[in-house]
Parts: sequence; C-alpha cells; structure tokens
Amino acid sequence: MLLGHLALIVAAAFTGAAVYINVAEHPARLSLDDRALLAQWKPSYARGYAMQASLVIAGTLFAVGAFFAIHDWRWLLGAAVLFANWPYTLLGIMPTNHKLKAVPEGAASAQSRAMLVEWGRLHALRSALGAVATLIFLWCLQ
Repeated sequence: MLLGHLALIVAAAFTGAAVYINVAEHPARLSLDDRALLAQWKPSYARGYAMQASLVIAGTLFAVGAFFAIHDWRWLLGAAVLFANWPYTLLGIMPTNHKLKAVPEGAASAQSRAMLVEWGRLHALRSALGAVATLIFLWCLQ
C-alpha cells in the first residue's frame, strides 16, 4: 500500500520536525537575549511554517488516497488528526504569531519573550497531533 506508507513517512517527518522545534530549537533560542530571540524566531518560523504546512497537506492527501484505495476508515481518522494542525495553527497559534511578527526586533522585551514561551507551549500540540497521526497510520498498516 504505497499511499499508506507515504502518509506514514510524511506524518513521521512532520512529527520529527515539530518535536525537534519543541525539544531542541525553541529551548536553545530561549537562551538568547530578548532581541536575538525575536530576531532568530522570525525567519525560523517563516521557513518552518512553509515546510510543516506542506507536510500536513501531503500527508493528508496520501492518507485520503489510501482510504479510497482500501476503504479503511482509519486512514480518514489519521488524515483528520494530521490535518487538524491547519485549523489549530490558524485559530490557536496565528494570533500569537501575528503579535510577534509585529514587534520590531529593536523593541523586543520581556513581553515578547513571554509570548515566545507561550508560543512554544502552543506548538507542542502540533507535535502531539503529528505523533497521534503517525501512530494511527502505523495502526492502519498492521
């Protein structure tokens, strides 16, 4: 089942990237001073968003394709969990992103740092959604 394996691979790649952000990149970034913290987050976020958004779409499409190939509802469940990253990002994280992007780097402060700490907590749910989708896809391939 090629489509199912591709859905699994893409979901695992998404999860790995999301977990890396939460476990390594963001904690390291938080060790910087306020100005450098915000300056590093802005381009990192822009590149990460493009990559992770693409992985969510690709993984979702592969899983939906797997569903149509074998009519196993579990593929749709995994697709829905993986795709949930989009509305969660738009509704749950984007308000914080917009506030952070509006702060000029020279105006970074304890307030922007607090928003970035919160951003890390919000991003952790993206990691969890990816992990759950990956596990569902593994279940489908059993």
